[in-house]
Amino acid sequence: MDLARQIKELVARQADELVAIRRHLHAHPELSFEEHETAEFVKSRLTEWGLAPKPIAGTGVVALIEGQHPEKKTVALRADLDALPIQEVDDRSYRSTRPGVMHACGHDVHTTSLLGAAYVLNQLRDQFEGTVKLIFQPGEEKAPGGATLVIKEGGLESPRPNAIVGQHVMPLIEAGKVGFRSGMYMASADELYVTVKGKGGHGAMPEMNIDPILIASHMVVALQQIVSRNANPKIPSVLSFGRFIAEGATNVIPNQVYLEGTFRTMDEAWRKDALQRMKKMAEGLVESMGGTCEFNIVEGYPFLKNDPDLAQTLRGYAEEYLGAENVVDLDMWMAAEDFAYYTHHVPACFYRLGTRNEARQITSSVHTPTFDIDESALPIGAGLMAWLAIRQLQP
Repeated sequence: MDLARQIKELVARQADELVAIRRHLHAHPELSFEEHETAEFVKSRLTEWGLAPKPIAGTGVVALIEGQHPEKKTVALRADLDALPIQEVDDRSYRSTRPGVMHACGHDVHTTSLLGAAYVLNQLRDQFEGTVKLIFQPGEEKAPGGATLVIKEGGLESPRPNAIVGQHVMPLIEAGKVGFRSGMYMASADELYVTVKGKGGHGAMPEMNIDPILIASHMVVALQQIVSRNANPKIPSVLSFGRFIAEGATNVIPNQVYLEGTFRTMDEAWRKDALQRMKKMAEGLVESMGGTCEFNIVEGYPFLKNDPDLAQTLRGYAEEYLGAENVVDLDMWMAAEDFAYYTHHVPACFYRLGTRNEARQITSSVHTPTFDIDESALPIGAGLMAWLAIRQLQP
């Protein structure tokens, strides 16, 4: 029996259990860096299968599956454990049992897929050469990102992986399909917190005031010029302000205005330069108009780059396993993901698992209270992860 068929038969026998695991995790979500019960659940399953899981990054878990000649090569597979502070809709039997907390980004699916892959790989450990490192990572949704802690605590050492692979749900792709992209894929994401101070007063006497609303408005418009006139047009860049608070009234100019925004791009040198330019421009413009400015930058995740050779190789393996018609191209996406940290340390590939089913109205985006998946994607997610690992480790 060929290896792909063995994997498919193993995950087919697991299908009901994969659904049960996913629904258990979905019903018991935990926020970033609070995934204590989730980590214990993962460890119990791995231990049950004869593996030796170890804690990492507080509420994370790592384990090794050693095949023949384990020192020969190592491939890491990563899943994330945390949920989001979102109140789920209440019309599902497996809905969250924790008010205000929900697996709205599919991390329950990622954890289930990696557990399923671990079971398969452990069953087939005599059919590959090398080691598979399982990384169940906490805190993807919250800075500084659990990936930074995994790396700091040696998660990419002893053994050091030759490649790392991550999988993420994609509600824009039909269940049964997966998506790949080589090179630049996801953006860096930095947060901007700005306070513009002036001098408030009566709206009918503007000459007596220093209007922070007017100043902040000019600042928001001016900062867009950094993207439109300083950025290389070949480098994707986005600057957006989503919060603008001015506690005045129809006839009251406030003393200050508070803004929050985000800057995203796909080049680390330009990212650093752009942020410096923004701070300098904001402070100078506000001062020139008579106000003062506190411009604070909170550094977020770097941009995510898929190693071109690895991504092309894994895409080919995915076509072998699923058929070429079920592997699609991904476009660049300006969202951020802390898997990006791994991509700056070892060759990496982050791909997408389709979860959409329009006939069943499973179409909601991630990070929404109605997000759900077509659970037929679970055996695909588990089987493909196992296949991508084992194909890299075949003699």
